[in-house]
Amino acid sequence: MTTPDWIALDWGTTHLRGWAMSADGLVLEERGSAKGMGRLSPDAFEPALREMCGDWLNHGSVPMIACGMVGARQGWVEAAYSAVPCAPLASQLTPVPGELDVSIIPGLSQAEPADVMRGEETQIAGFLALNPNWSGVLCLPGSHSKWAHVSAGEVVSFRSFMTGELFAALSAHTVLRHSVQGADWDEEAFAGAVSETLSRPERLAASLFSIRASDLLHGQGSGIARARLSGLLIGAELAAAKPYWLGQQIGVIGAGDLAELYVRALAAQAAPATQADATAVTLAGLTAAWKQGTTS
Repeated sequence: MTTPDWIALDWGTTHLRGWAMSADGLVLEERGSAKGMGRLSPDAFEPALREMCGDWLNHGSVPMIACGMVGARQGWVEAAYSAVPCAPLASQLTPVPGELDVSIIPGLSQAEPADVMRGEETQIAGFLALNPNWSGVLCLPGSHSKWAHVSAGEVVSFRSFMTGELFAALSAHTVLRHSVQGADWDEEAFAGAVSETLSRPERLAASLFSIRASDLLHGQGSGIARARLSGLLIGAELAAAKPYWLGQQIGVIGAGDLAELYVRALAAQAAPATQADATAVTLAGLTAAWKQGTTS
């Protein structure tokens, strides 16, 4: 039986991840649940959390620090945004009423251009905790990719891009679904597509349809089609985010294939990026928030 000093929670739209933590920040045990924020009504969060924690709570209430969409307006309790420029953990944690000792990390907001983030601020805080005095631009790929300018320990500004969600929607709910099925991949096609929209982003809509046309007329394989779809969207994102990453020190936060795609796409533009593991920086950020809460 694990008896944690505190519990770290990453509660997103689709999943809940929890770590039993020691006082010195070591992971004692990790658990997960498919009961993400998107599946729960406000009164269902506490039972879902108790179910996942189980025997972690056998000896009574344990302090819990949560990040992610659990603090959204449609989540458990809304944790108000902190406005940039500010430190990624600028505001006090938002306590959740009830028997459990749960506090939520607020997200960040930007007035102009209007933008918000939840969960990514914790990863940024964790990246800075693991890389003291780092300044530059952080890219956080995902359904809604983020580019954040970080300087002197603060998030100066950021922009979000719906690249991941666009890929999912186009590959499942448009005519392109007939051409991009499967897991095959053509790296040359990806690199060419990135270059195509990075240099001419105004051609994106036409280039997307050419994926289907090339399949019909030339029997283009699904690996080429899938890689081109990803490359066209990422290239358009890089074109729009160029004022952020050009000439800057770049960090890409994420594990697996998606983050590596961004690293390779940036490298092709002579913009080398350092990749950081998403779980590691999330835990480092949650730990920083816990330490900040215990000393405030």
